Amino acid sequence: MTDETEADMTGISPRRRPKPNIEEIGGRKLKASTLMMGHGFDPSLSEGSLKQPIFATSTFVFPNAAAGKRHFEGITGKRPGGAEGLVYSRFNGPNQEILEDRLGVWEEAEEALAFSSGMSAIATLFLAMCNPGDTIIHSGPLYAATETLIARILGKFGVKFLDFPADASPEEIEKVMEQAGDSRVALIYLESPANPTNALVDIEAVSKLRDKVFADKAEKPPIAIDNTFLGPLWQKPLHHGADIVVYSLTKYAGGHSDLVAGGVLGTKKALDPIRAMRNTIGTICDPNTAWMLCRSLETLELRMSRAGENAAKVCEFLKDHPKVEKVGYLGFLKDDAQYDIFKRHCSGAGSTFSLYLKGGERESFAFLDELKIAKLAVSLGGTETLASCPAAMTHISVPDERKKALRITDNLVRISIGVEDADDLIADFDAALKAI
Repeated sequence: MTDETEADMTGISPRRRPKPNIEEIGGRKLKASTLMMGHGFDPSLSEGSLKQPIFATSTFVFPNAAAGKRHFEGITGKRPGGAEGLVYSRFNGPNQEILEDRLGVWEEAEEALAFSSGMSAIATLFLAMCNPGDTIIHSGPLYAATETLIARILGKFGVKFLDFPADASPEEIEKVMEQAGDSRVALIYLESPANPTNALVDIEAVSKLRDKVFADKAEKPPIAIDNTFLGPLWQKPLHHGADIVVYSLTKYAGGHSDLVAGGVLGTKKALDPIRAMRNTIGTICDPNTAWMLCRSLETLELRMSRAGENAAKVCEFLKDHPKVEKVGYLGFLKDDAQYDIFKRHCSGAGSTFSLYLKGGERESFAFLDELKIAKLAVSLGGTETLASCPAAMTHISVPDERKKALRITDNLVRISIGVEDADDLIADFDAALKAI
C-alpha cells in the first residue's frame, strides 16, 4: 500500500518519512562508533544539514484534525498500537529520538529513553514499577541519592527494601531474595561497579536466582542496573541477564562535564511503563542537551579508550606507593570471585577507581588539596581527571554504620581519570602524595 493510498483511507496526510538507517554493508554489521556519525538522522528532512539542527519547539503541528485525534487515541490507549510521530515536547522531540536511537545501538537494546538527569531516570523507573507495600531488592552500595530515594522517599509511601553487598556470593544473594516472602518484589536494582567501592555484582547469578526464587510468582521482578561506571564500552548488562539498563549520561556519554542527563535502555515491553510515567511527569531531557549528547557520542569510544589506557598507567604507579594502602582498580583483580565476574561481564577495567590512602580524613584532604591537574570535584567520566572523598562529600548522608559496612571509609578517594597525558597525571599524584 502506498503512502498516498493509506492517506486517502485514513484522511491523514503522511509526514515525510526518513530514509532507512544503514546498519550493514556487504553483510558486515557496522560498529557502534561508525553509526554514531549519522544513525537516526536524515539530512533531507532538515534542509540537507549534515548535522541535526536543534528543534527548539514546545509543540508540533498536525496535518489535520483527524491526525490529531488518531494520535491521542493511541496515546490514551483508546486505539491499540500506541502512537507514532510528534505532538508535544514533554513526550518527545526529534533531537531526543535521534539520541535514543543512538543510545540503543551501543547496548543492542530494542529501545532507549532520555531523561533530564540520571536521578530523574532512576526516579521515573522506580515510580513506574513500584506500588505501596512493594519491596525493592538492591545491591549496595548505591549512588547516595539512589539510596536516599529508596530508603527515605519511597519509604514514605510504604515501599520497603532489602539489600545485599555488591560482592555478595550467590548463596548470600539468594537468602536476601527469599526474605521478601510473600511481598511483591517490584524491582531488583543493581549498581555495578558499585559507587564508590568499585565492587562488581554478578549479574548472571542474580538473573538465575531471580528465575529460581520467584518461579512460582505471577510475575518475576525485572532486573535493572546502573551501568554508568563501565557502560556502554566496557560492560553490556543486557547480554548477561539484566532487563533494564540505567545511565547517568552526564558521565562518559556526555563526557565533557557540561551537561546533565540520564538514560534507560531495554526492551519495548520493559520500557513502555517507564515511557508512560515520563510522559506524565515530564522528566525528558531538553532538545539542546540531546543535541550535545549526540555530539559527544561521536567521540565516546575514543574518549573512553584513552581514559582507560591512562587509568591503567596511573594505577600501576599508585599500587606500590608507600603512602597507598590499596588501589581498587578492576584491572588488578585476579584469582577470586570478583575476577571471575570481571572476566564474564567486562571487556575493560574502566577509568574510575577507588584509592585507599594510609591514614584517614586528614591524609585524604591533604592529598586532594595538593592536586594541580586533577580537579577536586564530584562526578566522573569527563575529559578531565576528577578526585573526591566520598565519605565526606557524595556519601556524607549515608549513616556512619552503613558506610562502615559498605567500606566507604575516610581514607577512600574516588578518582576518575581523564584524557590528559598519563605521565603528567602520575607527576601530579606523586607530588600530592609527597605532601601528605
